[in-house]
Amino acid sequence: MLMRILFHQARAVYVRRKPQQGRISMPLALYALTVGAFGIGVTEFVIMGLLIEVGADLGVSIAAAGLLISGYALGVVFGAPILTAISSRWRRKSVLIALMVIFTIGNAACALAPNYETLMLARLVAALAHGTFFGVGSVVATSLVAPERRASAIAVMFTGLTVANIAGVPFGTWLGQEYGWRMTFWAVSIVGLVALAVLTICLPKDKQDAEPLDWRSDFATMTRPQVLFGLAVTVLGCAGVFTVFTYIAPVLTEVTGFSDAAVSPILLVFGGGLILGNLVGGRLADHNLDRSILITLLALGPSLLLMFLLLNDKTLTVALVGLVGAAGFSTVAPLQMRIMAKAEGAGQALASSFNIAAFNLGNALGAWIGGITIDRGPGLAALPLVAAIFPLAALGLSILAQRRDQRTASHAPR
Repeated sequence: MLMRILFHQARAVYVRRKPQQGRISMPLALYALTVGAFGIGVTEFVIMGLLIEVGADLGVSIAAAGLLISGYALGVVFGAPILTAISSRWRRKSVLIALMVIFTIGNAACALAPNYETLMLARLVAALAHGTFFGVGSVVATSLVAPERRASAIAVMFTGLTVANIAGVPFGTWLGQEYGWRMTFWAVSIVGLVALAVLTICLPKDKQDAEPLDWRSDFATMTRPQVLFGLAVTVLGCAGVFTVFTYIAPVLTEVTGFSDAAVSPILLVFGGGLILGNLVGGRLADHNLDRSILITLLALGPSLLLMFLLLNDKTLTVALVGLVGAAGFSTVAPLQMRIMAKAEGAGQALASSFNIAAFNLGNALGAWIGGITIDRGPGLAALPLVAAIFPLAALGLSILAQRRDQRTASHAPR
């Protein structure tokens, strides 16, 4: 039923659009950003499928290994606004290239890490590039297309994250299981070098210098109530997804009863859901931004509840892995566009990077809550139930925020 709602909403977008808009193709430079997003996406998510191997090799528990995801996410949270501010005077192409260099160095350091603490530090270095890349990249993406295609342009760039899950993460998981988890990070370093070359060749030169941040006004803008509402919704929505998917490998093997070899193919299903949800979310947001946020959050909460109820059924669990992936990532483009709209007046790159930071704060929160649920709570089987609380809270917060918008508009002078 939930997927049917998403399908009909997406179909309505195509029906209502003018015919000539449907034939507009996305520029090549946009796909260069997608390649960079792919590399970053593999780094962020691949360790989900290797928690058992990393924990065994470094002598830590699965919950402790899961904190490597939280550590990465916190690196994004703090790195995104700081690096965006530092690089605000740089040309955007130069910023993106420099960030990909940091990303590649960080992943090579992960491959060489002799212990858990060093691996955590290397993950933090790699994470520094993440938030600012997507923040600046979102601004560049929207500048490459017509105004009515901006949400779709952001969705195309974020497709790099989803393709990373459907191709990079399963392959990286298989590679790490067969040849050791360090080999996976060497492979990601190579992806970083490829992305660096593609960005250098395909991204157009900036037509003008970037505008430096006006610290006081820009950060004051980011404290507007509606901006804070939007950031909180992003945190809660992402926490719902990553409370479960940080620990998806042990959930599938220890609760549902799949073999270790089955994890990678199931991650392909998750990745397929991410691609579908991401693109549908972008189309929905182009049509009606506020409604798209409510629809996507409404899909995510019940999907997680269904996973909790049906986790012992292998066939239905695989289907729900794809459904949760689709529902979870259908929120990305709408929430990114809402923050950029509500933060009007601040630097767009700063506003965008703050939302990426919020996304990863949700990632860290989900991994942390998941670890507590495993170690001190009801255990792996209860993760989807705990996770469902977050998107339902985000839905309620979104409804309050949109009603506040309506009250503000009704009292505005005409």
